[in-house]
Amino acid sequence: MKKITRSEWDSLSKIHRLNLINSCTGYKSANLIGTKSKDGIANVAVFSSVTHLGSNPALLGFILRPNVVPRNTYNNIKTTGYFTVNHITQNMIAQAHQTSAGYDAEISEFDMVGLEQEYLSMIDVPYVKESPVKLLCRYVNEYDIAENNTIHIIAAIEEIHFRDEMVHYDYWLQLDQADVVAVNGLDGYCLPKIVDRFDYARPNTPTKSILKNGS
Repeated sequence: MKKITRSEWDSLSKIHRLNLINSCTGYKSANLIGTKSKDGIANVAVFSSVTHLGSNPALLGFILRPNVVPRNTYNNIKTTGYFTVNHITQNMIAQAHQTSAGYDAEISEFDMVGLEQEYLSMIDVPYVKESPVKLLCRYVNEYDIAENNTIHIIAAIEEIHFRDEMVHYDYWLQLDQADVVAVNGLDGYCLPKIVDRFDYARPNTPTKSILKNGS
């Protein structure tokens, strides 16, 4: 097994260092965040930092890079107070990845990459039509992370839209039923498949598979 220390990766080229550090922590979620500007321009951008924060209340968070250049997603969220989170599937990855290009604020990434916007809520914010799981989120708070000048956005989940065939009797969403992908590093897209699912773990109780028993 190869070992690399901080002093060694600090000496790598920028791209090599980014690839190593972004991939070594494991798979990340792959989502498109949809927003709308005060001028009515729909924005969509790929993010791999969306994380579950709690279920009651239903909260999620995501990380924004330093705000030293225009961040359309951030500006739109601060203006309207809402955004959508849309899962990326296998047949969307090329279009989704292209949204990371630096388009000007007056240009809609939906138009540039060939994704279709749709509106499912009373709030005027775009969802990605092709996505099988879509969340309407309301901005709640933000925290500056001093160590690297990023911003942690905290949001409440207000609505959940999903395809009927994905939900089990206990409201567990089986994401691989819709070919939802994950991200490996910065630019590697993977197709996870469910291996098993287990009952709630308790001390001195054998581990019980519930997926194989017909969950």
